[in-house]
Amino acid sequence: MGLSSGEESRIVEMAWEDRTPFEAIKLQFGLNESLVIKIMRSRLKQKSFKSWRKRVSGRATKHLKLRSPEVSRGYCPTQYKPH
Repeated sequence: MGLSSGEESRIVEMAWEDRTPFEAIKLQFGLNESLVIKIMRSRLKQKSFKSWRKRVSGRATKHLKLRSPEVSRGYCPTQYKPH
């Protein structure tokens, strides 16, 4: 895939966030959902990966087509706090 360690870390972070859709990861990094799943499988412990997969499978906020129009942002407003 040719990604740097920092890029992979950011992909994992975005994939872990419930409100960040897979389409946002594809737009930013060019990776489809199946490639994101491969990265998550390789970067997470097995139990964490299984927990994540169970949580995001079919989750409306992870897929733009299933998402309510009221969900218009990819993160919680309190997520990025000033240091």
